[in-house]
Amino acid sequence: MTEPCAPTVPVDAVREVVRADLPRTLEQLVELVAIPGIAWESFDPAQLERSAEAVAGVLSDAGLDEVEILRVPLGDGPGHPAVVAHRRPAPGRPTVLLYAHHDVQPPGRRELWNSEPFAAEERDGRLYGRGAADDKAGIMAHVGALRAAAAHRGDGLGLGVTVFVEGEEEAGSPSFRNFLEAHRDRLAADVIVIADSSNWEVGVPALTTSLRGMVGAVVELSVLEHAVHSGLYGGPVLDAPTLLARLIATLHDDDGAVAVEGLLAEDRTDLDYDEERFRADAAVKDGVRLAGRGSIASRLWTRPALSVTGMDVTPVDVAANTIAPSARAKLSLRTAPGQDPAEAAEALRRHVEAHAPFGAHVRFELEETGQSFRTDMSSEAARIARWALGESWGRPAVETGIGGSIPFTADLTEVYPEAAILITGVEDPDTRAHSANESLHLGEFERAVVAETLMLLALDDAARHPERARE
Repeated sequence: MTEPCAPTVPVDAVREVVRADLPRTLEQLVELVAIPGIAWESFDPAQLERSAEAVAGVLSDAGLDEVEILRVPLGDGPGHPAVVAHRRPAPGRPTVLLYAHHDVQPPGRRELWNSEPFAAEERDGRLYGRGAADDKAGIMAHVGALRAAAAHRGDGLGLGVTVFVEGEEEAGSPSFRNFLEAHRDRLAADVIVIADSSNWEVGVPALTTSLRGMVGAVVELSVLEHAVHSGLYGGPVLDAPTLLARLIATLHDDDGAVAVEGLLAEDRTDLDYDEERFRADAAVKDGVRLAGRGSIASRLWTRPALSVTGMDVTPVDVAANTIAPSARAKLSLRTAPGQDPAEAAEALRRHVEAHAPFGAHVRFELEETGQSFRTDMSSEAARIARWALGESWGRPAVETGIGGSIPFTADLTEVYPEAAILITGVEDPDTRAHSANESLHLGEFERAVVAETLMLLALDDAARHPERARE
């Protein structure tokens, strides 16, 4: 299963080293999961500080030096804590930047969890807990690989290594670009490995080669200066929720495809996503017709998607017999790779304003945008990554898109245009990241650590023996 560029790395020996260290790696993961570090304003910032300190301790334990907790100002505050650790390269060797994030999503409603969100629990080969996969497992995959590579290579790993563990990814990485600019030299690398994605399925590894961009906006629709009696005034005036519903209905055509003019879409994908599998992965109820046109993979990865993720209307349990004067909806637009997010936001604004029903007043408030991403799979680093994943899993890695967005990848591309960016992950379709009962498949985690160890060793060998690289 080796490619011509693949170095001679004893895979079985690496696997044994990783397996011997796995109990310690998982023990430290459990300790990280116990810290509810959430970067949202409504949560205790002290827990995020605890999380950063714990990560710094884990990185120091892994033998990295120059471990620091850094931040850049955010608004009127000091910013969220990121952890940066560094080990200098041997002369002439490249540097690899290993990225993950230590902040997590809020747990949501406790009754939806089968165990405590912040007390990791192993059941049937999976580790359950908030952050057990997204993305504290990413941190520990890096740590486990660094320890295994150092243990395997007695003469030392010549690669330079920088570990960057962000503390605000789940809050949209608001200070990420400023952080890169402030620490540009410290974070500079030849290869960047982002451990924050998913594999194709349990037993099938994947490299993420494209990401959709994003536009987040709030639309407020109003029809009255204030609420009025629905019996006295109902008829000539429609309530704001009804009109908002009519406006939202214009966002998609009869097939459920996004109907906003000016958005890019393409059908080119290398993988077939079976409809039956998609329905199972997405928990689609029986009888629900799938929306959109083109292959399911293209609808997920290379075509736009538009969702209403929240609405502000009068709650049913306190509703009086009045005509509601206003209502709001939060829109989440995922854009195809290559789409300029500013142009997409303007297209969405034009559509909303042009389709305001019955002359209702509409206010469009843009909240966030994020660039899409495509990676160069012809690089030596990408070929080594494919080889390492294939050796660890025992079958070739597939190249997938991701329907979601990781906006900071565009910042990394702009700040470090010469770096090869590889997006890997420890998740699988049943991980349920961001949802109740988030979990990590322990077998997949071990294979991810083995793959990253092989990748580090192979990158080191390629630098030591450039004559072996494929022309």
